Amino acid sequence: MIAVFAYWPIIQNVYLSFTTWDFISPAAEWSGLLNYQALFSSSTFPAVLFRTLVWVVVVVVVTLVLGLALAMLFSQRIRGTNAVQTLAFAPHVLSGAAIATIWLFVFDPNHGLSRLVFEAFGSSSPNWITDDSWALWALIIVSIWKGLGFVAIVYLVGIQQIPSEVLEAARIDGAGRWTQFRRMILPLLSPTTFFLVITQTISAFQAFDVIAMMTGGGPARSTTTLSWFIYDEAFNRSNVGGSSAASMIMFVVLMAITVLQFRFVERRVHY
Repeated sequence: MIAVFAYWPIIQNVYLSFTTWDFISPAAEWSGLLNYQALFSSSTFPAVLFRTLVWVVVVVVVTLVLGLALAMLFSQRIRGTNAVQTLAFAPHVLSGAAIATIWLFVFDPNHGLSRLVFEAFGSSSPNWITDDSWALWALIIVSIWKGLGFVAIVYLVGIQQIPSEVLEAARIDGAGRWTQFRRMILPLLSPTTFFLVITQTISAFQAFDVIAMMTGGGPARSTTTLSWFIYDEAFNRSNVGGSSAASMIMFVVLMAITVLQFRFVERRVHY
């Protein structure tokens, strides 16, 4: 099953990345490295790579920081915490189409919640989706909101697995809350953080549904990340070879990031 549905498509994609095909011709024509040369010689693809890097870094870092803060709050014995945990986790299980629809209303500059928030500060809401200087940040906000609950719950499980005797000993030795968090909780959560960094990085690179529903890569390609570029080249521009080449670049980048994380970051993980 793995060979048929995982390895064979990868092998087929490698082959297609060296060909020219438009879904209509009966057979793909061998073109060698022309697809890769076309990608890196264009002015569009490097911008797509940079935009994807910004997307991944901001989404992963902010989601992990806010998720850890929420998990620390959830770990306190406060009335109603279980209900709040359920609400926080709900966006993770919602479909991308439903999430996009909700946030399109939120970002509406005339009738949405965004207008009310900005008016409270004496300003007017920007055109989040149609303004190329705001559209990418709108999608980043949605992606963070979608993944925040999952990260918080995973961190919460990690916090609950920390032996209470360890924190009690730290309190007896006079360690304050900040010292306990920095010297005890964070190091003991390093395996959880390592897991989340890898999974959230891969998820951020592969983000597609929210982009497809909210902006379609626009306006003026300002929200075209690598995942949307791959789809757009294949199914909107009938450039299967270029799409496959971009897919291989994405595959190599993800593999390189994962290997670097396992080689260097894992050394700082305390099991």
